[in-house]
Amino acid sequence: MADLDLINRDPNNINDHLKVAFEDVLAEPEGVRSIDCVWTNSYKCFNCCKSLCYTISTLFCGICIAMEWGCEFAQIAFTHIWYVTPCFKVMELNCGCIQKLYGMCVHCCLDPCCEACGILFSAFKK
Repeated sequence: MADLDLINRDPNNINDHLKVAFEDVLAEPEGVRSIDCVWTNSYKCFNCCKSLCYTISTLFCGICIAMEWGCEFAQIAFTHIWYVTPCFKVMELNCGCIQKLYGMCVHCCLDPCCEACGILFSAFKK
């Protein structure tokens, strides 16, 4: 098992769409401006509340949700290992037999016709 990276917690960038900054949500165009202290404090409140709410949510729910997802992926792995993959193997074996049977039937029925047509058309000269 690889060491847990406490700095880069999304190394595969699967949650890039959740990178939301104050500037992505609130913006004041030219001509419509709040007082500077309101804008500055709004920025601080936005970031503080976002961070605090996320921290509290993960504190109370994160471990339980991680356990649930661990169980979910364990169930998926169990199902694939003990059911899905063996079913594919059974289908592969059975389809192999059917493929051979189909091939023999095609060769028995079509080969004589194709050979006859080949002989017939080879008789035509330029």
